[in-house]
Formats: sequence, structure tokens, C-alpha cells
Amino acid sequence: MLDSAVAWMNARGNTEQWGTTPYSQKPGGAARVERYTTENAPYIAELDGLPVGALVLDSGPSPQMPIAPAEEPERYVRLLVTDRRYAGRGIGAALLAHAAEEAGRAGVGLLRVDCWAGGGGELVAFYERNGFIRTDRFLCDSWPGQVLARRVG
Repeated sequence: MLDSAVAWMNARGNTEQWGTTPYSQKPGGAARVERYTTENAPYIAELDGLPVGALVLDSGPSPQMPIAPAEEPERYVRLLVTDRRYAGRGIGAALLAHAAEEAGRAGVGLLRVDCWAGGGGELVAFYERNGFIRTDRFLCDSWPGQVLARRVG
């Protein structure tokens, strides 16, 4: 799914968000996916038995990102990806709703995510449509990012 997401973005002219190298071929890419499935809370969306989306939750932002931890317990969306062949079916929104439910079940009132803030801001707008509000902007080298938060529970 991650490799096809890179190809999809590149086909739309977006080479800045995740670059042009397939995710599986990026240095550390496979190891990161392994950590997501062993150290974090991964969730897979299925449609007719096929994986069509993935969400990874953690207790805070990646230490590699210039994002301060929240001043309260939080759940942090470390990864959200959907199979672009199923775009427009609400898979990403369903996974985010599940993340909010998981945070609520854990007694955590804050769900945060960071995303690429470049291009026309479509990704930031997607999170806003799903109940998140913009908080902090940041730069990771020259990569523009936006942190968004959603109250749950």
C-alpha cells in the first residue's frame, strides 16, 4: 500500500510529500513498517477480505519529528494510508473514527496527527473534514508539516 501510495502521488505530480522512491526501497522503510506492526497499535481496514487501508497509533509523535509531545495523555496517528484503488469510499475516515474510538476506550481525550502541509493543502483539509483542527506548523528540513488535534470521548 505504501509503495502504491508513492506511485499515486507521483502520478499526480506530488514528488515532495513522500519522494519518488518506493517506500519499501527507502533506507529504513521496511524496518519502520516492522516497528509499526510490533511496537505500535496497527489497524487494517478490509473490504471483501482484502486489506484496503492501514492506521498506526502510538502514545505520541515520532521522536524523529520536531513535534513536542502533548501536555496530556494522547493517541497519535503515526500512519494512515489507503489503497488508492478504493479512493472515495471513506476508508481513511473510517480508520480515523476507529482511532478516536480507541483513544476514548483508553480514557484518552486527545487524538493528534501530523501531515504534509505542502501542495494545495488537500491533506490538511482531509483531516479537518474528519474533525481535526490545526495546531502547530513545523518544518522537517524543507518538508512543511502541520500538526492537527481532535478531542475525543
